[in-house]
Amino acid sequence: MLKVVKVEVRYGGIPIIHDVSLEVKQGELVAVVGSNGAGKSTLLKTIAGALHPTKGSITFDDVLINRLTTPDIVRLGITYIPEARLIFGPLSVEENLKLGAYIIKDHAVISRNLDFVYDLFPRLKERREQASGTLSGGEQQMLAIGRGLMSNPKLLMLDEPSLGLMPKLVDEMLEAVAKLRTIGMTILLVEQNVFESLEIADRGYVLQTGKTILDGTGKELLNTESIKKAFLGL
Repeated sequence: MLKVVKVEVRYGGIPIIHDVSLEVKQGELVAVVGSNGAGKSTLLKTIAGALHPTKGSITFDDVLINRLTTPDIVRLGITYIPEARLIFGPLSVEENLKLGAYIIKDHAVISRNLDFVYDLFPRLKERREQASGTLSGGEQQMLAIGRGLMSNPKLLMLDEPSLGLMPKLVDEMLEAVAKLRTIGMTILLVEQNVFESLEIADRGYVLQTGKTILDGTGKELLNTESIKKAFLGL
């Protein structure tokens, strides 16, 4: 579904990522892990069209998307949930969710998607009339993911969904991501919790200083000595 081949991205002429390659097949949950500054978020922003590669190629469903705008990429079926959440605080939970469905014109589909999000995150249904800015950090993250799901994405890209959450909510958030995987959603996950993300991932890639250095199944990577030493403290 998604193929990234030897991509390079520069900020002010300086390469932030270089020689990054990965693939995501339909129905897979693929995790991208690495230390801070490895280029994980830059990679997702580039796939989403917020940045454009100076080298390499990105194809989605056999369409070259290197130079497409973000709105065009969303229409192709890619939804990106940034780590900053970026919800509309004065609007209610339900108003935020409906904004996520702006490319859908069928009200029956929007209603069905709302039911799906409320089933995945019951807390959002309880607070559907509440101003989003008054939600807790965990609830705001649920809302950001829920809003992304409203567009019926073919590929959901999640950037650090557990960032800043207490441990109990981290588990809850990653359980929700795993649940989406079990119903067949294709997910590209960037996550600071290396063990938890590789545990639920079909496959994973390790980025280091802007370059892909390892890939394999989640289980294979968890058993790799360099991963154990660098990220798991083993």
